[in-house]
Amino acid sequence: MASAAQSATLPLFYKDLTPINIRDHGSWRSRTTDKASWLAAQHVVPLTVEEFAEAQRHYPIIFSMGENPVPLALMGLNDGVNVFVEADGSLAEAVYIPAYVRRYPFMLARISPESSDLSLCFDATTDLVGDFADGTALFDGDAPSEACRSTLQFCEQFEIAGQKTSAFVAELVEHGLLMDGELTIQPGNGGPPFVYRGFQMIDEAKFRELDAEVLRDWNRNGALTLVIAHLFSLGLMSKVFNRQQAASRPDAEFQGSPAGSASQ
Repeated sequence: MASAAQSATLPLFYKDLTPINIRDHGSWRSRTTDKASWLAAQHVVPLTVEEFAEAQRHYPIIFSMGENPVPLALMGLNDGVNVFVEADGSLAEAVYIPAYVRRYPFMLARISPESSDLSLCFDATTDLVGDFADGTALFDGDAPSEACRSTLQFCEQFEIAGQKTSAFVAELVEHGLLMDGELTIQPGNGGPPFVYRGFQMIDEAKFRELDAEVLRDWNRNGALTLVIAHLFSLGLMSKVFNRQQAASRPDAEFQGSPAGSASQ
């Protein structure tokens, strides 16, 4: 899930990636925040397979459209609407925050397309990293600080999880299990149903027809649990709908997700 630092199309949330280095950032610090303002207008967020078990308790897990599907946490039914985050970035209580969100403004990236090495970078447009008097130092003398090393480790673990996620999705594609999704929600007021499209989901009928040997392999490597988590999570679509209705937010037909910007 790494990206080129100077790529014309940066990953979701990131606007200007800059590699951390002692020359330019020796005195810089990072701040923490309890408000994810960068998430407020985003209705889908990439997930890794290691998060399925926790995420499926809070959000529907869907897959983006296109040739390279990405698992996504559905946090709102319309572009620009996140029913779990207020406009100022305040988060709903006791809601799971995907690792993709928690690593911002940092990420691992290739400094140039020719490079095979990944460098710890940050979004230069953020107000969470800078030459502040407060916050946690990025460097301790000439060496990365303990906090900076912890951030690097988190980003490295995210990359590993991303590779596992890509392998899982490749298995789904290989066996033809992903199909265009369509879910219908009947509002409690007896009005006309809402139909949501523009995403992919696992075809239960094809899943039940999988070869027994494939199912045994998936049971051993954990893929079977991931499939079940995804299928069960779709029942939360009505929860997201109800939150959106309660907040008097738009409830037009779900037209899809910005998968191109979300994929890495």
